[in-house]
Amino acid sequence: MTAIGLRPATAADGEYCFQLHKAAMGACITQIWGWDEHAQRGFHTRAFSPGRWQIITVDGADAGMLHIEHRPVEIYLARIELHPDHQGRGIGSRLIRTLLRQARRQGQDLTLDVLAVNQRAHALYQRMGLHEVTRHGENNIKIRMSSRPPRSDPIPRS
Repeated sequence: MTAIGLRPATAADGEYCFQLHKAAMGACITQIWGWDEHAQRGFHTRAFSPGRWQIITVDGADAGMLHIEHRPVEIYLARIELHPDHQGRGIGSRLIRTLLRQARRQGQDLTLDVLAVNQRAHALYQRMGLHEVTRHGENNIKIRMSSRPPRSDPIPRS
């Protein structure tokens, strides 16, 4: 069995996380906005938060990153990225199942946003029981998903 772990990110992980983001999300970003190295480095510099990010390890080796926000009414999965060498092996699914169990124990929902062009991730989240809540962002490029079942409007009675 593959040993999956988490360790706190440190300032020394900054370049690793940027290269990981480029490898894991570069194609999606290119499809939407085009990849601008300088702009992406700027976004990364502003977003990188060693105190809040975790490095995903697989059998002791760095394999990805995870950023979770514990909010008053939900657990928000702000970012999960796995290097392509580690994708499709059930690692992300195991981590998300853990978050789903934690949210359920705490009486909360697990919520996340996924880029609409990232069909593989969207399909994974659906298989794991998350539901589309709304689309948002410029040209609806993001899909908000939640473990809370979608609210159905009551059928009017005549």
